Amino acid sequence: MLGVYGMPWDVLQKGIQKMSILIKNGRVIDPDTRKDGRYDILIEEDKIVKVDQEIKEEAEEVIDAEGCYVMPGLIDLHVHLRDPGQTYKETVETGAAAAAHGGFTTVLAMPNTKPVTDDRLNIRYVHNKAKAMAPIHVLQAGAITKGQKGKELADIESMVAEGAPAISEDGKSVMDSLLCKEAMKIAAECGVPVMAHCEDIDLVDGGVANDDESIRKQGLRGISNAVEDIIAVRDVMLAGETGAHLHLCHCSTYGSVEIVKQAKKQDIHVTAEVCPHHFTLTSKDVDASDANYKMNPPLRTEKDRLGIIEGIRDGSIDMIATDHAPHSAEEKAVEPVWKAPSGIIGLETALALAVTNLVKPGHLTMVQLMEKMSLNPAKLYRFDKGSVAEGADADLVIFDENERWTVTEDDIASKSHNTPFIGAELYGRVKYTICGGRIVYEDKKTQA
Repeated sequence: MLGVYGMPWDVLQKGIQKMSILIKNGRVIDPDTRKDGRYDILIEEDKIVKVDQEIKEEAEEVIDAEGCYVMPGLIDLHVHLRDPGQTYKETVETGAAAAAHGGFTTVLAMPNTKPVTDDRLNIRYVHNKAKAMAPIHVLQAGAITKGQKGKELADIESMVAEGAPAISEDGKSVMDSLLCKEAMKIAAECGVPVMAHCEDIDLVDGGVANDDESIRKQGLRGISNAVEDIIAVRDVMLAGETGAHLHLCHCSTYGSVEIVKQAKKQDIHVTAEVCPHHFTLTSKDVDASDANYKMNPPLRTEKDRLGIIEGIRDGSIDMIATDHAPHSAEEKAVEPVWKAPSGIIGLETALALAVTNLVKPGHLTMVQLMEKMSLNPAKLYRFDKGSVAEGADADLVIFDENERWTVTEDDIASKSHNTPFIGAELYGRVKYTICGGRIVYEDKKTQA
């Protein structure tokens, strides 16, 4: 895994001192301080030391951000890095490189690895590997149950003590309600969120895609909205009883958005995320011969897509996450197509999809988008991130909102390329990603 200077990241981090960087002429968007205007930014070591309309100090590296936004580095609270155990799909290093390519400076990895990240040693493994090899900040969530088997709670306290900022059974729900309630009690005591993949596995009943007429015509079983909504209601009720912070992952139905909205009105500590593919595509876009459209939860109806967008607009939905789920080309090429594993990658395209489908149509301003993709994740998970203020960490993305580009294989830094967005025309391109005071990604077009 090579860094921006053509050297392994561990050598790069140990052998090269952080440099001073001066960013000139950019439009700074800071959702934390509500700053929105033309400013220069001076970075020394790993901190932002000055933000002013004109900075005359010299720096070792000068970036002309004319025509671009300068924003806090993006934070993705829902990625799958497949490390340990399935590194043919992705690794900590390649997943972090994909994140840097997409403007992300912090990501939270899910625990459905092999072995499952259900103890402090596996948490330590990911965190140590990330510190040595990853260009960005990588954090690891702990599993709720041992082996994600849903029978016995994992040692939640020890994983939190090791630095796990959340627990999750992502990829499935804890179907035992009493066990789930006990996990929420412990999480509340430890002060960490419970991230819920809402899926009633019994109701799935072999379903492979959204339950609509097109899937039934193919003789296949569908996944109804109730599969998600029933567990969402259950988990909200348990959060209300335990006082836990419940975070609903990848909401895909208009019903789950309404559930979150009503829970917040009752002062239940619930937050929620949606993924770019769920506010961009619907079940009508699905190519039945292409497993890159197979994901869990599935692509839903236009009513669901519009309900998600409204939830983003009215604040019911707190953040945007990718559910970056890499799979090998061989796995996605299995026949019949619906036997392929679920999931798509998303780190490289998330910001552009959000700009194209949320900002350009007027659903969100750029400041509001940065709240969903940086500030809110930082606040809700107590990361000292999400700001462009003086003294803040030098984690930034420089982004050209108006550059139109077509997604190609060359734009994918992930080890896997399973995405339905190859060939999509999008607005907005990441030009630079800066993490910890280092340039960790620079667009090739910028270099030319």
